[in-house]
Amino acid sequence: MKPFALDELLARLRALVRRGPVERPSILQAGSLRLDPKTHQVWRGDTAIDLSAKEFTLLEIFMRSPGEVLSRLDLLEHAWDYAYENRSNVIDVYVRYLREKIDRPFGADSLQTVRGAGYRLRTDDGPDAA
Repeated sequence: MKPFALDELLARLRALVRRGPVERPSILQAGSLRLDPKTHQVWRGDTAIDLSAKEFTLLEIFMRSPGEVLSRLDLLEHAWDYAYENRSNVIDVYVRYLREKIDRPFGADSLQTVRGAGYRLRTDDGPDAA
């Protein structure tokens, strides 16, 4: 830890308070996929999709960073606690669960595997979507 002056810390905190709350969209959207973080609901078009708590958390992480490649470690750190064994294939399993629920029934290809890097959520529904 670097030493710091208490006055500087207080000034930085006051500046953050003056900025006000960060605007967050009430409903996240990528293509026809929508997610409401407040009600924990997900839809593809007008069809509601039931997700487990962990699936929902993982999808929310993807939807807050659409188009960005997220490594397995990034996903583990945000969706599981820090003590979780990171050599596990739990991310791959949950991505497969998500694909089965949010993509395959709708002919979409939202979650892409980026070889050697991780996964990415497309901002559209993919080439197969109707």
